[in-house]
Amino acid sequence: MRLQESSKLFLLHKSTYINLRWIAYAGQLSAILIVQFFLEYKFNYFFCVLIIFVSILTNLYLKFKIKENQLTNLVSTGYLAFDIIQLGFLFYLTGGITNPFIILIIFPSIISGQHLNIWSSILLVTLTILILTILTFYHYDIPHPEKLHFYAPPFYLYSIPLSILIGLIFLVYFAVKFGIENRIRKKAYEQLQEIMAKENELLSLGGQAAAAAHSLGTPLSTILLTTKELQKEFGDNEKIKKDLDLLISQSNRCNEILKKLSLNPIIEDEFIDSNASLYDYIYEIVRSFQEISKKKFVINLKQFKNRINIYKSTEIIYGLRNFIGNANKFGNKKIEIFLKSNNKNTEIIIRDDGPGFPKDLIDKHRLGEPYIRTVDEAHISKHGLGLGTFIGKTLLEKNFANIIFKNSNITSGAEIIIQWNNKDLINV
Repeated sequence: MRLQESSKLFLLHKSTYINLRWIAYAGQLSAILIVQFFLEYKFNYFFCVLIIFVSILTNLYLKFKIKENQLTNLVSTGYLAFDIIQLGFLFYLTGGITNPFIILIIFPSIISGQHLNIWSSILLVTLTILILTILTFYHYDIPHPEKLHFYAPPFYLYSIPLSILIGLIFLVYFAVKFGIENRIRKKAYEQLQEIMAKENELLSLGGQAAAAAHSLGTPLSTILLTTKELQKEFGDNEKIKKDLDLLISQSNRCNEILKKLSLNPIIEDEFIDSNASLYDYIYEIVRSFQEISKKKFVINLKQFKNRINIYKSTEIIYGLRNFIGNANKFGNKKIEIFLKSNNKNTEIIIRDDGPGFPKDLIDKHRLGEPYIRTVDEAHISKHGLGLGTFIGKTLLEKNFANIIFKNSNITSGAEIIIQWNNKDLINV
């Protein structure tokens, strides 16, 4: 099963964006009408209302004519650029850079940084800077009482766009950064979903096998019955006697196979399909690695005093398999697995004698995040992108585990501590 990789797409959700625009237009119209009719300040309010009316038409077009629920990067960039220009015209008619609402002009660029690609963000930021520059030197006076002469000294007038520019670059940078991290995490979750979907497909094959066994039972019995009747009638014929005997023996064999499938669809993975302790899971996982690895695996049970049987959990098995697989990959000669439990807690420690976790990832607590790279040149060629660690951590934490990553004081290799509260482990 192949899931759609939406993390690679730069999209803006249409309904959310439309609602944001309705709120913006309602606020703009309210401000203009209040200033004109309640405060009775004189300004070109007719042209302001006309600009808002045109903008409302574009929102209606977006709502009813564009059918996609997710706006593409190109369409989103076009609409956000229109919003910046629309605000630019409104501010031009209402005081330019001195308008107290001028900060609103940076919002489209921030939205772009979060949802669109870097080139769209650069384009919108450039457009915003251009309009801010124009509004600094060219604009109508801000609406004000006729008796009051509003004057902004040059040092104040030029400091406003400068402060907005700093805020614009700062906020767009972090929006781009958060957008990238969000897409990275989303991509990792999509791969995790794909892996789990494949696991579920494999498990569902057992049910399909049982259904097939049930469906095939009747025609196979008919074949067996017909063959026995033929054997009675032509049993003395040496030419076909051996063929009939073979048909009967093979039919009986098929019956036995179908009976086993009906009773136990997953014959090869019986331990997954029953309640078992963590030791049983660890033992089966280690045994599968011992068949392909020359390294020594040691399972220590000295402090494993309370063996709790838990219901089968593909997620726990897959999470443990990922961590043990990493220990086998990076360890030199020996992998140690300690199981500890008492009346309150259960703990699994997986320790290898390899190079250990890169120091920069340990110090920054970044282990368990997807798509990370160490800057340590000694480790950079040996380590991947952390996706396996992310998947193992996510699956186990979903099942109430607490994960601790460290480098062992004994072997200097990697050490992973997986902890459960027994009450949570029983409810897995």
